[in-house]
Amino acid sequence: MRTWTPAQDGVDARTLLGAKLAASKKSGQADSAMLPGSGLGASYSTVAWMPLLSIAAAAFAVEIPFLFRGTPSGHDVEFHLYSWLELLSQWKQGIFFPRWAGLAHFAYGEPRFIFYPPASLALGAALSAIVPWTLVATIYIWFVLMAAGVSMFLLARQWLDRRDATFAAVLYAVNPYHLVIVYWRSAFAELLASSLLPVLLLLLLRTEEKRRRVTVFLALLLASAWLINAPAAVMIHYSLVLLMVVIAWQRRSPRILVVGTAAVLLGAALAGFYLLPAVYEQKWVNIAEAVSGGSRPIDNFLFVRTADAEHDAFNRVISWIAVAEILLTFLAAWSARSWGSRNRTLWYSLVAWAAACAVLMLAITGPLWDVLPKLRFMQFPWRWMLCLSIPFTLLIAVGVRRWTVRVTMYVAMLCVLAFVWQHFQPPWWDNIADLREMQDNMATGAGYEGTDEYAPVGADPSAIDKDARRLTVDGPAHAAIRVLQWNPEVKVFTADMSGPDNLALHLFNYPAWRVEVNGRLVQAGTREVTGQMLVPVDAGANRVEITFIRTWDRTVGVWTSLLALALAVVLLRRPLPSSSPALKPLLNS
Repeated sequence: MRTWTPAQDGVDARTLLGAKLAASKKSGQADSAMLPGSGLGASYSTVAWMPLLSIAAAAFAVEIPFLFRGTPSGHDVEFHLYSWLELLSQWKQGIFFPRWAGLAHFAYGEPRFIFYPPASLALGAALSAIVPWTLVATIYIWFVLMAAGVSMFLLARQWLDRRDATFAAVLYAVNPYHLVIVYWRSAFAELLASSLLPVLLLLLLRTEEKRRRVTVFLALLLASAWLINAPAAVMIHYSLVLLMVVIAWQRRSPRILVVGTAAVLLGAALAGFYLLPAVYEQKWVNIAEAVSGGSRPIDNFLFVRTADAEHDAFNRVISWIAVAEILLTFLAAWSARSWGSRNRTLWYSLVAWAAACAVLMLAITGPLWDVLPKLRFMQFPWRWMLCLSIPFTLLIAVGVRRWTVRVTMYVAMLCVLAFVWQHFQPPWWDNIADLREMQDNMATGAGYEGTDEYAPVGADPSAIDKDARRLTVDGPAHAAIRVLQWNPEVKVFTADMSGPDNLALHLFNYPAWRVEVNGRLVQAGTREVTGQMLVPVDAGANRVEITFIRTWDRTVGVWTSLLALALAVVLLRRPLPSSSPALKPLLNS
């Protein structure tokens, strides 16, 4: 019989405790463990909140200049802010799913909400309803950067401990391209779409586990992309194809191709209520203006020169930032070679993704932008930096282990940002008065500048009289006109005419408008050049009702989405087990 001494008990107890702590640290939970009798350990709840607090602090740091300069007034700021106000205004009028932006083009209107994805606009409008207007954009940016950081944390936690995963989350939240969006572009929908990219990669790497469920979750993500930002959705779908091919090659299994294809189809069906009308009704608007001069891929490759000096100044800003990010990404990939030998699928996926993003920003890929489906509607090749930010973040997190080097790399990127800020084009800023002016333009009904690509065919926004009355007689007749109702989707008025004539409305004509005069359907005309609606009326009393109706494509789109949603529910009818690997990073963090 073997005997044990007290000294041996002490040694084995310490050995066991050390082994437990080592195992705990390996799983990323060592920082929540407390030694017996130690008063230095933090509670688990405090440690669990640290990643979120770190992301929140980093997102707040991005906005510190707002306290001194105001709100960044990037390229798309007026589009988004006016859309938020317009959407909120229509909600207050009982129009919960608007289609027609009634105050665009100085109240002539446009079908903006048919073509622009609704998710980011709804988030902005909801924030506008609950927080002071002058803070809405600031809170939106902070919230979206938080969402992007949390999304990256869930991805990085698959391979990294909590501390390194938190670093990856913070780096992704405040990565260089996000800073460009915040300070120069104000592309709020594209910024929101960045929170989907880490989940995309996570789901693709999980396709071998519970394929049916992963297919549904992937479809929901792809549908979300369509409902957030169309150019980002195009990038996400092309990224999906590339990543599926790389993962299938590494695993020597075509299963992921089947899963991905099914997810693409189901995702498009889920977003059908938006996609089908947006695709079908393009022939009713000047959609080609979306890729007019200055917005074409050929005008926006890295370091391209055009006749527009201001355009070229921003191109220098984005080009130098892109070059710096590409170089750091591939330096990190080289440093992560040994890690990649143990995680071949992920490493090859990240390197291939980074290479594709980098190459597509170069002018030599111009022919691809002309032939690949819908790629040219991305407009700006440097938008691929949105996807490049994933390899940039993860490869630095896994390939650069020293914190001093990590900090040095990020400071180097900040120096590039500071350089282009000072030498090429500093950001513009809106103060409180500018933001309140937007509110006033909405409240008074004066409206705002619209979007050329959403103007109806035959309309010329540059030719309109923005101060014109709501209704005027187009010919020699005289009329006594009384407006009974005039909201974005319904116009009702009476006209007592001295003779037959046309009434010209402060409204662009569009095929979805149904016009009734004294209970009879009539065919509205369109004034040449301006595109205003012309309503024919007879002599005497006329009651005119104009309604923005639901066209067949919207009806079919809604039913397609409902059927796809029912299919998704059936495929998910079994509850997800609490031990599912897809939930482990959330449960263990």
